Amino acid sequence: MTSNPQAAAGEPNPLRALTLDRLRCRTSMKWRTYPEDVLPVWVAEMDVPLAEAVVRAVTDALALGDTGYPAGTAYAEALAAFAEKRWGWDGLAVERTRIVPDVMLGVVEMLRLVTGPGDPVVLNPPVYPPFFQFVTHMDRQVVEAPLGADLRLDLGALEGAFRRAVEGGRRAAYLLCSPHNPTGTVHTAAELAAVAALAERYGVRVVADEIHAPVVAAGVGFVPYLSVPGGERGLSLMSASKAWNLAGLKAALAVAGPAFAADLARMPEEVGHGPSHVGVIAHTAALRDGTAWLDALLTGLDDNRRLLTGLLAEHLPAVGYRPGEATYLAWLDCRALGLGDDPADVFLRRGRVALSPGPDFGTGGTGHVRLNLATSPEVITEAVRRMAAALG
Repeated sequence: MTSNPQAAAGEPNPLRALTLDRLRCRTSMKWRTYPEDVLPVWVAEMDVPLAEAVVRAVTDALALGDTGYPAGTAYAEALAAFAEKRWGWDGLAVERTRIVPDVMLGVVEMLRLVTGPGDPVVLNPPVYPPFFQFVTHMDRQVVEAPLGADLRLDLGALEGAFRRAVEGGRRAAYLLCSPHNPTGTVHTAAELAAVAALAERYGVRVVADEIHAPVVAAGVGFVPYLSVPGGERGLSLMSASKAWNLAGLKAALAVAGPAFAADLARMPEEVGHGPSHVGVIAHTAALRDGTAWLDALLTGLDDNRRLLTGLLAEHLPAVGYRPGEATYLAWLDCRALGLGDDPADVFLRRGRVALSPGPDFGTGGTGHVRLNLATSPEVITEAVRRMAAALG
């Protein structure tokens, strides 16, 4: 697969566009959960202005009063074109897509199609906390296949989990996080092909959350799960929400491989009523016309990864950090600091900086924190300063 182009095409770095005072005017979760003296670098919201193409598309829709129910295939067509240009993948068939409210609700609907109450769902912790929450809320059983010490898929652990999951003839699914959140690992084509082979051997259905797919570091190529041998029996959830900061404009796409098309066709029609029509317009515009903005963002994120590496070496050398290959999230190993199972609590109380607590990500999360890099260099610098001050 081809890697993302990194030329910013004249676009300014959106991560440098907004001041902290301006950001504090926002009313979303990132900026309203904690008191004003707390610096928030936790939840996955980006501190950026929206791409002009998105603003223009939404503004035009509002001016026209185009705020009804979603219809058509423009979103899927835009994603298919983006996938072919960005990842060299021409296998995203518009007729094998369905609009869903967002990625996690799409995951829930897919798991309902291929599992029943009490059935196992395999996860790779440490992993995005809502995976645990949504799976258990829908009365499925979590089976863990933890990542290896290198923060990559452990195929031996995965095979063991698949074997346990299907014991007694049970139906089972595997919820794959690709790219992986919180580690930023990008699974290789070989790894994904091995996953598909194991899934076929044990009869496990693969549902891939690929929401972070457009957000990769320079020189790294994202590989869609459905593009690898055996991936045609899987299903993917994709969205522009993470890459273009559109979480509040609800819309995502469920994409089926050829062998999953019949399952996707069984999804209840009313699920398609949940997405926002304005959200669909925004996501379509992002994928179709917002790629120069995305390239500028990716360049800024590469700069921020290097900045964080230097800041930690200077101020918190005992913290382990391996810059992620994707996402705008940094997974920090703070165990050597002696701050207990949940260092985020200490950093919040003593340093007034909010990070995502590692234990929320399950096995392997103890002693870790997740830091959001999608902000200005000044905010990252101040966050590390506050973390270091919390140790005094």
